[in-house]
Amino acid sequence: MLKAIHHAAIICSDYPRSKHFYTAILGLAVLAEHYREARDSWKLDLALPDGSQLELFSFNHAPQRPSYPEAQGLRHLAFVVDDVAAAAKWLQDQGVAVEPVRIDPYTGKAFTFFADPDQLPLELYQG
Repeated sequence: MLKAIHHAAIICSDYPRSKHFYTAILGLAVLAEHYREARDSWKLDLALPDGSQLELFSFNHAPQRPSYPEAQGLRHLAFVVDDVAAAAKWLQDQGVAVEPVRIDPYTGKAFTFFADPDQLPLELYQG
């Protein structure tokens, strides 16, 4: 039945800032970008190397996340990387705050957390 995650959708508060973060800093490729006049909203489709996608949306007057990070709903979005420490350092060099690298006690894999411009919790996880 289910075979893979196709995409995750993110509503951002500052579309140009989030577009820059996900493309210029995280390096995701732009698949398509559309302005929807009826909604006064942008939609940006971004590709990860494995074929999965992120969708960025801008919606006027979208409510803020009620709490961090333990609000009901999506807790965080995790990205697989080859070297968590190297990826974390690269993010820090780009001005992104990154938590210290930790080891998952169940898998033995390295991981760390950082946030996007809207404080959406993102994770780097050792591949």
